[in-house]
Amino acid sequence: MPDPRRARLSPEERRAQLVATGVNFLAEHTLDELTMDELARRAGVSRPLLFHYFDTRQGMHKAVVTMARDSLLLASEPRSELPPRERIHDTLLRVAEFVQQHQSTFHSLVRGVASGDPAVRRVVDESREQNAERLIQAFTELGTTDTAALRIAMRAWVSFTEETLISLVIERGTDPAEAVRFLEATLDGVVAATDELHL
Repeated sequence: MPDPRRARLSPEERRAQLVATGVNFLAEHTLDELTMDELARRAGVSRPLLFHYFDTRQGMHKAVVTMARDSLLLASEPRSELPPRERIHDTLLRVAEFVQQHQSTFHSLVRGVASGDPAVRRVVDESREQNAERLIQAFTELGTTDTAALRIAMRAWVSFTEETLISLVIERGTDPAEAVRFLEATLDGVVAATDELHL
C-alpha cells in the first residue's frame, strides 16, 4: 500500500526530495558512486520512478550538483550592508565554515566533478563565475579598475581558493579563520599584480 505521506507530495516536492537525498549521499560518497539504483534504494522509491523525474543518470547528477552548489552560494551570499573589505572577509569566512561543516559535499563538488559530465561541470563553473563577480564588485567599490586582467585573476583565484580550502580546512583541519587570513593575503597580492598587466 502506498505511503500516504509520499502520496501527498506534489511532483515538484517529490523531485526536490529525491535531489536532497542525492545531496545527502555526497556527505559520505563521491558523485560517481551515486547511481540510479543507489538513489532509489536510499529514497525508498522504484527505479522507474527516478527515470520519470530524471531522464538519465547524468541529468540526476546535474540536479544534485545544482542543489549542492546553490546551498553553498546561499550560505555565502555577500552581506550588502557591509563595507567592501569587511564583506570580502565575512563572505570568505562563511565559505570556509561551510566547507568545514560540509566537507565531503564540497570535496565532491570541487574534485569529484572534475572528470564528470560536461553539463555537470558547467554547473560548478557557473558558481565560480558568480563568486568571481562578487569579488570584482567588491574590489571595484574599493577603487580597483575592472579590467580583463582583474577578471582573469579573480576567476583563477576562486579555483585556487577551492583547492586551498580542501587542503587546509578538510585535509589539515585548519581553523576557518586562519585559512581566511591566508586567503586574504593571497587575494590582495593577486589584485595588486593585475595593475601591472595591461589588458
